[in-house]
Amino acid sequence: MKLAVITDTSAFLPQGYWHEGLYVLDIEISIDGQGFIEGKNLTLESFYSKMAQAKDLPKTSQPSLAVLDETLTHLENDGYTHVIGLFLSSGISGFYQNIQYLIEEHSGLTIAFPDSKITSSPLGMMVENIFKWEEEELAFEDILVRLDQQIAGTNAFILVDDLNHLVKGGRLSNGAALLGNLLSIKPILYFKDGRIEVYEKIRTEKKAIKRLLSILDEVTAEGNYAVDIIHANVPSKAEALKDMLTEAGYHNNVRVVPFNGIIATHLGEGAIALGITPII
Repeated sequence: MKLAVITDTSAFLPQGYWHEGLYVLDIEISIDGQGFIEGKNLTLESFYSKMAQAKDLPKTSQPSLAVLDETLTHLENDGYTHVIGLFLSSGISGFYQNIQYLIEEHSGLTIAFPDSKITSSPLGMMVENIFKWEEEELAFEDILVRLDQQIAGTNAFILVDDLNHLVKGGRLSNGAALLGNLLSIKPILYFKDGRIEVYEKIRTEKKAIKRLLSILDEVTAEGNYAVDIIHANVPSKAEALKDMLTEAGYHNNVRVVPFNGIIATHLGEGAIALGITPII
């Protein structure tokens, strides 16, 4: 088996991470009509600066179907036999639904396009684990079983400073945003069936952070989990949350990582989340 993994730039991967079989599709960020690709003509620092100065909220596109098709053709010609395409959740992008026909178009490859139902660092962790399982010489079918288990057990719980980013991007209902803005509620959001929905409505950020910790306790009560503190340009807030986790006994498997610009476009600056991924 010669395995390739294709993902997109919404996935967080550690700086310098590389694997011969890894292919990443670009997602464009449009700011006031100008297109940018993070890591090519846009840094994360400049993204926040441009977003703050923009007349309108930035927008993101889907990865290119044509580039995915070309990549699959290249892989087939390069001797690859198996491909896993793992992209941002179908609940926040139509890309997953749009690519399924390509499985039949490339009959020389054994292709799987599972729905990750997530994005950001949990998505990147799935990508890393696929290659780890390949190195353990698991069969393709067994890798998919483990991946399905990880997808089923993964979630993220999110606090945002401004719900308008999610509303205008079509990722959260207007009603939920209106309620949050009028009553100064600090909702905890999460992924439900791959869509971002309100998990609980909390009155203050301090109480919401405290509730995040109790949710983490509930979710990780049984099993072994990796926890990512993911932030949108608020590293001090993320480090403070990490200190709280350390005091609560979460000494291992905790990282502080940034949201990339693609996700921060929809969450807004100041967002912070706990990404919770089972270790399988």
